[in-house]
Amino acid sequence: MNTTSRAARPKRMPPEERERAILHGAIALACESGLESLTVRAVAARVGVTPALVAHYRPVMESFVAEVFSAIVAAERDEVLAGFDPADGLRQNLQRLIETLLDAAREEVTLVWVQSWSLGSRNEVLGERVRQEMDLWQGGLEDVIVRAAAAEGDASVDPGSAAWLLLAMVDGMSAHSLVKWAPHDRADLARRILSAVLERPEPRQTTES
Repeated sequence: MNTTSRAARPKRMPPEERERAILHGAIALACESGLESLTVRAVAARVGVTPALVAHYRPVMESFVAEVFSAIVAAERDEVLAGFDPADGLRQNLQRLIETLLDAAREEVTLVWVQSWSLGSRNEVLGERVRQEMDLWQGGLEDVIVRAAAAEGDASVDPGSAAWLLLAMVDGMSAHSLVKWAPHDRADLARRILSAVLERPEPRQTTES
């Protein structure tokens, strides 16, 4: 008797669970291969469902790419800003933040950011979401600077300007790192960035004789 092979049908799930599975699969795919990898077929293959099912839950791919982008960068922002500790003071808090963002382990998120700037010029939904997320990063970082400066009674720093400069430098150096054009000593790079942002030299390291 002749038999024909059939592709396994996706496991039945409640709509909410299926929707989460599709979103989480797309997030994982974007983290591995960037936003440019997000197509209906690629997401379907990742999740193990038919392209038609992905299109049913996310009929507008441009909006879905923007949604995935926001999920990835918002999670990183929440994680990084949660490391703020008022007891550590301004320099130490910002030093830790810069070192965290420049960590080579975060190159997946860096790729998502870099591709979002390029794709956002053609995908207006994504472009709008990129601007929103950048505003949230700037506002969150400015808040950290305000609180850290207040904790140590430092009124010499302009939080708004410092936040913008810091993000511009970190974004630039992170993008450079994708093509391996960055100093090997990232901690030293973080200190140099911080000194430029705060417009004050790095404290001298004293050695005991």
